Amino acid sequence: MDLSQFDANSLGNPNHNLFGLPTSEEDARLVIVPVPWEVTVSYNAGTARAADNISKASLQVDLYDADYHDIWRNGFYMREVDKKILLKSDYLRKEAELYIDYISNGEEVERNNFMCRSLKEINEGSNFMINWVHAQTKELLEKGKLVALLGGDHSTPFGYIKALTEKHGSFGILQIDAHCDLRKAYEDFRYSHASIMFNVLEEMPGIEKLVQVGVRDYCDEEIDYIRASKGRVVTYFDQQIRERMYEGETWKKITDEIVEGLPQKVYLSFDIDGLDPKLCPNTGTPVAGGFEVSQVFYLFKKVVESGRQIVGFDLNEVGVGNNDWDANVGARVLYKLCNMFVANNL
Repeated sequence: MDLSQFDANSLGNPNHNLFGLPTSEEDARLVIVPVPWEVTVSYNAGTARAADNISKASLQVDLYDADYHDIWRNGFYMREVDKKILLKSDYLRKEAELYIDYISNGEEVERNNFMCRSLKEINEGSNFMINWVHAQTKELLEKGKLVALLGGDHSTPFGYIKALTEKHGSFGILQIDAHCDLRKAYEDFRYSHASIMFNVLEEMPGIEKLVQVGVRDYCDEEIDYIRASKGRVVTYFDQQIRERMYEGETWKKITDEIVEGLPQKVYLSFDIDGLDPKLCPNTGTPVAGGFEVSQVFYLFKKVVESGRQIVGFDLNEVGVGNNDWDANVGARVLYKLCNMFVANNL
């Protein structure tokens, strides 16, 4: 169907694609790659099934966006979830749970052949996922598509960020997150969800700067890494943001400062646990504190208004609970990100 003739007031059709839009991959300006993977999550599972739940919830999203009116007419399309990747994730997740329980009790891995094999399998599986994501996203980028990624846990965008560095050379990352994700091989998993930004910075010199916003759960190792980065990593901790606002500074002033510190090209990495847990109660690792959705949208809007180019985005860690609340919030976050990304690249 020609999207220019599509009735934005109609009910979401479950036989259509994301947000009820009758879009094909060929015609869509933006293609979203779902990655159903959560092997290394260290607390709650469920994020591997986020894409299907968000897709269902997206039918309830009204298409009017006061900031980016009718941008959806350029076409958003989400690929089907690859069931082979999901099955591999489910299998390795069980292995990881056993492994995490084993090391949590202080046991020595080297003395247990089964655990040694499990660790090797998990790390090899993560490499497989990364290569798969890289191939999927690189193919789409070479076709001239705008590309976004929907996880899964936060380890999923590594291959996509790598593909973007191959296309753009250098850019910065704006990360919304409750965590730094700067741990080295957390729980012995090299490509852990808790290590995504460490791995990106260590393996991709094209990432010139990482600006983290909303962090409120971190360790000594990560603070040491930030301090040793010589300004390559700048972290706006949740506590510091709140204290500045309690003492009279506006969110606009803080936002202007954040945006000023970004390079011309920016990648957005949005871990949903950067929000207040009331908005994402079933995310993998919820932490008290965090943002309202409108605060993050305001920050992103200011990035766009600054004239910077958004080169891509990911949305990760949307959980699955007993109702559709997490998916409902996730779908609305995803819709705003899609509109903003396409509008910025018209």
